[in-house]
Amino acid sequence: MPGESFFITTPIFYVNDVPHIGHAYTEVAADVLARWHRQRGDDTWSLTGTDEHGQKILRTATANGVGPKEWADRLVESAWKPLLDTVDIANDQYIRTTDPEHERGVQAFIQQLYDDGHIYEGIYEGYYCVGCEEYKTRDELIETKDGDYAGELVCAIHSRPVEVLKEKNYFFRMSDFQQELLNLYGSQPDFIQPESLRNEIISFVSQGLEDLSISRSTFDWGVKVPWDESHVIYVWFDALLNYVTAVGYGDPERSGPAGTGEFRRRWPAVHLVGKDIARFHAVIWPAMLMAAGLPVPQRVFGHGWLLVGGEKMSKSKLTGIAPQQITDVFGSDAFRYYFLRAITFGQDGSFSWEDLAARYQAELANGFGNLASRVIAMIARYRGSAFPEASVDVEIAELAARVTADADDAIGRLAIHEAIAHVWRLVDALNLYITEQEPWVLAKDEAQSARLDQVLATAAHGLGTLAVLLSPVMPKATAKLWTALGGEGAVQDVRLQHATEWKAQTTGSVQALEALFPRIEEQEAGAA
Repeated sequence: MPGESFFITTPIFYVNDVPHIGHAYTEVAADVLARWHRQRGDDTWSLTGTDEHGQKILRTATANGVGPKEWADRLVESAWKPLLDTVDIANDQYIRTTDPEHERGVQAFIQQLYDDGHIYEGIYEGYYCVGCEEYKTRDELIETKDGDYAGELVCAIHSRPVEVLKEKNYFFRMSDFQQELLNLYGSQPDFIQPESLRNEIISFVSQGLEDLSISRSTFDWGVKVPWDESHVIYVWFDALLNYVTAVGYGDPERSGPAGTGEFRRRWPAVHLVGKDIARFHAVIWPAMLMAAGLPVPQRVFGHGWLLVGGEKMSKSKLTGIAPQQITDVFGSDAFRYYFLRAITFGQDGSFSWEDLAARYQAELANGFGNLASRVIAMIARYRGSAFPEASVDVEIAELAARVTADADDAIGRLAIHEAIAHVWRLVDALNLYITEQEPWVLAKDEAQSARLDQVLATAAHGLGTLAVLLSPVMPKATAKLWTALGGEGAVQDVRLQHATEWKAQTTGSVQALEALFPRIEEQEAGAA
């Protein structure tokens, strides 16, 4: 119901390199969900940020001749925060793991687990992938036959050699929570989504959990273990806690007594993650929270990978594409629409410039954009820019109500692609309606004046509904359309539940509308 708390998070991203469209894809998905819930009237909080500790960051900074904090500061300000503007993200908070408030919260959390007997000291030896910041089992590695790393064991994800490490560590008794995790998965079937990922996680946990090494003593770039400062906290143990430190965990002024405070207002969250880091979020993270006596997340959704040339998006493999390469040509709205419409959310999806250009022209320019231009232009031409006072054709009115309800239901299931597809039923229906009703023919016959009023009123009614429903997906285009429809205030202030009742929030007359999705020359699209 409207007014409920909705806390949505992205992963916090490593600052070892600049973002590519895979990162932007996650950001946009979370942003669409957050904007939708805000527009429903829910108490919404959207969190993103950067992961700045660990061996990978330290090595990258050293290779570039600077300290790790200086490197992180540089990348955050020059690349990661600008990404949010590039794809039009309206996040509520940006967290960095180097924030003092976060570090204090991490130390408070791990100290509590230590005091409660969930952490012990031991020796660990194993294969360590610096790229993943994770120890690997033998079956997660590949023995290369040729190339630069012939004969070596490499990470299946990064295709780079792993290191054999042996060191004294502190361990989290994660194995104690195996059955409790399985009980969680059984009692909350939608805790892990999609279903294929849920089955994979259940299979993994059912095979048995080992205790988790949660400290490092071979380098010092990280949060200090509070009772032993010769160790820093394992970067994933540190990073996962951002989801609770961001909303006040570890801060007495923000967490408050039972039942009050920002932490209790916001938590638990819905986590959007790439499927390759789902185990951290669906196994380690809830086990940590169980140990601390805190509620587990509301949901963990592992979306698929973006594939380019059949391979996962990767800077190291030279398949990374900067978001600006797309937005500079097609705009941020087209970026947001394309990746959330063309790819089934939760599955892998292939990106190609040809598909993007084709969908831009067919669905945005010719479909939605041309519809908006035609309706506004006809009201201006035939009715002096004033909305006709006429009833709306029942068939279109009923469809508008259905797509509003269906899209909201899909968003509740995190099926963003379905939500957009539902809304597009109205785009297609209105285009067909105008073609069949031929208002330009009706305008030539004075006897058809009342019918023309009804056709124009029906088309405008549907167009306004589209402006409201598509606002979370394409905020720039819908803001222009809302202004052209005579909208008072901002379109995102119109409640989604009332998307079919928007006309009361307008002046009653239309204004000129520039093309929402201008024509892009083939050579310009190809040059990207």
